[in-house]
Amino acid sequence: MIKTKAIDISAPFKRSDYKVKPEWIDHNGHMNVTFYLEAFDHNIGDFFRSMGLTKEYRHREGVATYCGDFHIHYIRELFEGIRIEITCQLVDFDEKRIHLCQSMFNAEEGYLAAEAEVIYLHVDAQARKVAPMKSDLFDRMQVVYEAHKKLGQPGQKGRTISIKKRV
Repeated sequence: MIKTKAIDISAPFKRSDYKVKPEWIDHNGHMNVTFYLEAFDHNIGDFFRSMGLTKEYRHREGVATYCGDFHIHYIRELFEGIRIEITCQLVDFDEKRIHLCQSMFNAEEGYLAAEAEVIYLHVDAQARKVAPMKSDLFDRMQVVYEAHKKLGQPGQKGRTISIKKRV
C-alpha cells in the first residue's frame, strides 16, 4: 500500500466485507447474475470514494459518473452467506474516462468467481455531457494509476464476446 497525504492506495484496491445475501439467490440456488453487477458496482463506489469522488465532491463540483460500458465474465458459482472479496484495478484513464478491471473471489475458498471490466465517464451534471475532471481528482487518479500499472494488465482487459466455431 502506498500512502500519500490525501489518500491510501492499495494495489489493487480491495474490499472483503461483502457477503452473498439471501435475496441475491435465484431459482438455481446460486447468486443471480444481477447481483454480480450490484456487488461490482458497490466496489466501484468504494473505490471512487477512496479517491475523493464522494457525494459531497459530486455535489460541490456539479459532476457525476456514468457507466459507459460494463462487461462481466462469470467463472464459478457463489452461494448464500459466502464472504466475497472484490479487487479493483485502475488500468487506464484520461481527463474524461476511467477504465477499471475487477475480480470477485470467494474469500473463504479463494477461488475466482467473476471478472468485470468497466469504463466510467466523468460528466458535467448540469449539461449532462462528458466533461474533464478537476485537476485535484485527475492528480489523485494519476497517483493510483502509477501504483496499479505495476500490477500489469489484467487478463480480462479487452476481452470480446463470441461463440468459438468448432472445426
